[in-house]
Amino acid sequence: MKPDTHPNYHQIKATCACGNVIELGSVNTEMKVEICSACHPFFTGKQKLIDTAGRIEKFKKKYAGFQGNAKK
Repeated sequence: MKPDTHPNYHQIKATCACGNVIELGSVNTEMKVEICSACHPFFTGKQKLIDTAGRIEKFKKKYAGFQGNAKK
């Protein structure tokens, strides 16, 4: 292999917005993430349902009669 072609690989600490710190290897020197396995709803079992500006109601209103109007 040619020398000086690959970036340096470091042991770093990735920090989540929830405060969880995970050690891993990376070519970056620092890593910050918004969500990790400690706070993600899939791993915690706690589901967070956020309905911003009534999107669900708007969708239901728009497609309310769609299924009943199917052509044969």
